Amino acid sequence: MNTLQQQFVTLVSTPFYVIIIGIEILLNSLHHTHSYHWKDSARNFALSILGGLTDLLMRAVSLAVMSFCFAHALFTLSHSWTYWVVLVFAVDFLHYWLHRLSHTSRFFWAVHVNHHSSSHFNFTTGFRAAVFEPFYRFIFYLPLPFAGFQPIDVLLVYSILEIWAICTHTEKIKQLGWLEYIFVTPSHHRVHHGSNIKYLDKNMASVFIFWDKLFGTFQQELPASEYEPIRYGLTSPLEDQSIPSLVLHEWRGIWTDLKRKDITWKQKIQYVFRAPGWSHDGSRKTSDSLRECEKVGKYG
Repeated sequence: MNTLQQQFVTLVSTPFYVIIIGIEILLNSLHHTHSYHWKDSARNFALSILGGLTDLLMRAVSLAVMSFCFAHALFTLSHSWTYWVVLVFAVDFLHYWLHRLSHTSRFFWAVHVNHHSSSHFNFTTGFRAAVFEPFYRFIFYLPLPFAGFQPIDVLLVYSILEIWAICTHTEKIKQLGWLEYIFVTPSHHRVHHGSNIKYLDKNMASVFIFWDKLFGTFQQELPASEYEPIRYGLTSPLEDQSIPSLVLHEWRGIWTDLKRKDITWKQKIQYVFRAPGWSHDGSRKTSDSLRECEKVGKYG
């Protein structure tokens, strides 16, 4: 994204974020709810700053690699309205798979986990960045410049779609009727942040919810009459809420498993790259195995 485009997105989004966060805080005060905690929000913004610094560090690298792919593009595309429509869908589609991998491989979960570590859910949660993700995120979008989409356009669309994604982090907006069938709504994303067994690793999309419906990761937010209220955060909440702990705790867990003497090298690799919760002896549970246990009544 060039400087002018970046300044435009920042100019539009920053006051917008200030307004919606202010409104949400006001509603919390009026309704005497407790979705905001100042220490938690401070951690969210601290992680956002760290993620922004990492993104800034990698911007030249990612743009250079994307520009190389664009120089060898398979097609020459004109800037028609169909160009932008296809690009919006393509960016969101690739983000779905990046996000899904972040939940299904422990290596990538170790990067993404701090975004889910808060027990609160509000607009500031959307700023709780996965600090190390910029080191590899651009790789998932390389098919786009290789197909003929300009790198600055890819980054521009990604930045605009992020505004929508941040707006889905709220409890104040209930279900939105027919929009629920097309777009990711706050209701869908509340499910995604739930640590309830039924809600684990669901609703991975950022803007269009039909990706989840197509690929089997969709879960509707259920009423209290059908299921327990949403619990936000991790299945095993962290006692240490310091920034280093939030960013590094899963890496420490991986290192602990790698140091084990009673497992093979193959099993060590599996501890790094298989699903979070996988274990060679079944002593831990993945989200899928937890759901199977819940179905037969062992949990919940």
